[in-house]
Amino acid sequence: MTWIRIKAGSFSFVGRLETAAAPQTCAKFQTLLPYRQKIIHVRWSGEACWIPLGDLNLGLRHENHTSFPAPGEILLYPGGISETEFLIPYGAVRFASKVGQLAGNHFITLTSDLDKLPLLGKTVLWQGAQNIRFDMA
Repeated sequence: MTWIRIKAGSFSFVGRLETAAAPQTCAKFQTLLPYRQKIIHVRWSGEACWIPLGDLNLGLRHENHTSFPAPGEILLYPGGISETEFLIPYGAVRFASKVGQLAGNHFITLTSDLDKLPLLGKTVLWQGAQNIRFDMA
């Protein structure tokens, strides 16, 4: 198994790359590490944070995709009818954008401190954008 360490605001998590279910997405993501960005709260999807990436083309297609990720199931939407983005759910989610429902590639599953995800979400919602960093564990 391949493990990822995530530091978001003052919170830390460990996750497993879903290399069997989303091999191309995981391989592409590993080329981006260490990955630093800001997360903001979603507008249409429910209880989640996201990293908007605009028209960035990562050369990916859908694999292991879902519109209803569980808390801690991180998605990468490879672009198409909406912009490329990462989605980090902390509660109930129906992944969507202003053009309607989307499906993103589930490529990381958080395995530690899932009880802290709602606190991260509420921090982002009420205090604004937070720094996030992904590294190999």
